[in-house]
Amino acid sequence: MKLTRNAAIAFAFTLLFGMMGCVNVAPWERGNLAKPQMDIDPYPLQTEMQSHNYSSREAAPSHKSSAGGGGCGCY
Repeated sequence: MKLTRNAAIAFAFTLLFGMMGCVNVAPWERGNLAKPQMDIDPYPLQTEMQSHNYSSREAAPSHKSSAGGGGCGCY
């Protein structure tokens, strides 16, 4: 009996926290959310170029691979 009560409480909290992310956005507010600054990476080309420069200086093969590289770390 206690296990089902705890499971019901856990389900209620999960449902409550899951519903907190559901928000209605008015049409005139959507422009603020569509700005490039609101993106996870607002400048993907700049980030890619910085990563390329860093990996070139470090003599690493790539920031996308798991293989290690060498280098002195000089700038």
